[in-house]
Amino acid sequence: MKLRTLWQGAGLVVLSALLILVISAAGLLALVYRSAQVNQFWNFSLVRTSEALTRTADGYAFTGQDLLDGKEGLWLMLLDDQGQVVWQWDKPAELPDRYTLKEVASFTRWYLEDYPVQTLVREDGLLVAGSPQGSTWKYPLAFDQSTMAMLPLWALGLFLVSLVCVLALAALLLRRWFRQEQQGRDAARSDWINGISHDIRTPLSMVMGYAGQLEADPRLPPPCRDQAAIIRRQSQTIRDLVNDLNLTMRLDCRMQPLGKAPLDPAPFLRQTAADFLNSGLAEGFSLSLDLPDTPLPPLSADEALLRRALNNLLINCVRHNSPGGHICLGARQEGVGCLLWVANPTDSTLSPPLPPPEDGGPPHGTGLKLVAQIAAAHGGKARFSQGETFLCQLWLPVGRA
Repeated sequence: MKLRTLWQGAGLVVLSALLILVISAAGLLALVYRSAQVNQFWNFSLVRTSEALTRTADGYAFTGQDLLDGKEGLWLMLLDDQGQVVWQWDKPAELPDRYTLKEVASFTRWYLEDYPVQTLVREDGLLVAGSPQGSTWKYPLAFDQSTMAMLPLWALGLFLVSLVCVLALAALLLRRWFRQEQQGRDAARSDWINGISHDIRTPLSMVMGYAGQLEADPRLPPPCRDQAAIIRRQSQTIRDLVNDLNLTMRLDCRMQPLGKAPLDPAPFLRQTAADFLNSGLAEGFSLSLDLPDTPLPPLSADEALLRRALNNLLINCVRHNSPGGHICLGARQEGVGCLLWVANPTDSTLSPPLPPPEDGGPPHGTGLKLVAQIAAAHGGKARFSQGETFLCQLWLPVGRA
């Protein structure tokens, strides 16, 4: 999955979070507005109702009947300074006609006998408007000024926390999807490479077998036997490339198990050099070992994979130099690790060995790339340098399981 795709996914999550915030705020405002429009009892004009109630010589006259149209169950009463009801409109019969100061203080804040009420102070008393029981939810709230001042910060903080949670969840999902997609691609590539390798091995074995028989047939003239030897060696090269391709694919996909065990570098390098000389691949080349006098610390490594890396480097030196060249294989301690290296002068008449693409070289075969992968699989690093002498250094940590 490309980085651009990840950023697009993250941007989509941010926009989704903002959209959720906007919809939530709009929904809340819509709910408040609808409640204000629907609650016919709680939102009528108590001020206009009070203005329609005037005091006369015979008592009180009320001319605001039109204000109460459509508000069935709404009732009114006016209390004087002593708490006595001096005027009322449809007041429920169960409500008393006189109230103490404590009762007035209570119902102005809460309810009057479960009736939601509103109050308005007049010069001649207290006008009380009541709604039917169960028609309105009433709960007074009070906040100190510091809380109200911090309210925007709290809202912003909650939004940021929610956004971070959404982004974290999206990152986990994207990572899971990326892993599933990557595993699917790796499995498909592994199956394809394994199938191609299997199809190549069978005819290649036949080519190598017949070429070996022709090379050993004394009835053939020497030029034909030399050509058969070339066919056999090139077939071996193809076989090694197929094996390298399989191994580099497994290392890329982390499908190659590492059989790490304690490994003494000095005997390991001596055995590697002896096997290489005895294999016949180093014919016409000299090989020397450069080992310190003091013992080297043991490595924790997969011996077969490490030998594969060194053999690739040695074969690379032979392939890119004319016979008669010299190859040096050595080791020394460096920091908390051990440095293994292969060096040889570069033949200007042949194409020089190139470092792998990840070290600045152009794309080419899998040999040096496999060396870098094997070093990385052991927690180390391969370093390549090119000049009059080609040098590859494998730095591997000491004693890491």
